[in-house]
Amino acid sequence: MQKIDTKTKILNAAEQLFAERGFADTSLRLITSQAEVNLASVNYHFGSKKELIQAVLARYLAVFVPCLQDSLDTLNVSEKRINQEDVFGCLITPLLELNTFRHHGTTVFLQLLGRGYIESQGHLRWFITTHYGAVMKQFNTAVQDANPHLSSAEIFWRLHFTLGTVVFTMASSRALIDIAKADFNEDVNIEGLIRRMVPFIAAGVSTA
Repeated sequence: MQKIDTKTKILNAAEQLFAERGFADTSLRLITSQAEVNLASVNYHFGSKKELIQAVLARYLAVFVPCLQDSLDTLNVSEKRINQEDVFGCLITPLLELNTFRHHGTTVFLQLLGRGYIESQGHLRWFITTHYGAVMKQFNTAVQDANPHLSSAEIFWRLHFTLGTVVFTMASSRALIDIAKADFNEDVNIEGLIRRMVPFIAAGVSTA
């Protein structure tokens, strides 16, 4: 069995605790206790709690963002007006790719992202904008192209509501999968859940 280095132990413990308890309610001492390392090692590898939070998200973003870039690049906007469902469809493969990176990676990533918004972690917005701003801008531009009737402010609000829907759905994904099986005899996995969600959120953003 390959030995896990100290930095990875800290990241793994922090990721789990941040997703379950939130950023504010997770202390560095709790993280080091679960990781079975000393407090000084956090300062050595990350410098601060904010930088540790950013590092936890960065592991996912390093996989998600290049894949999203590839998906967005495949959108052909020159021949016809881009469709909102096609834009959100670009998120499916990048999100599912996270499950190959980490166990339940898709769900955990969206939980962490949701925590960042719920707990007003402004430094995360700065971090994502600074390091991954180009692809985020490309995605927003695609949404705008699909909805020329909407103002930038209106798109901001609708994407904010969309994120809330996605985070809530993924946070309760296990329960939803169990309900689908018990009540409707439907076998639904994470991919099926995301594909069901895309038309709903696309309609919510695009409605006049």
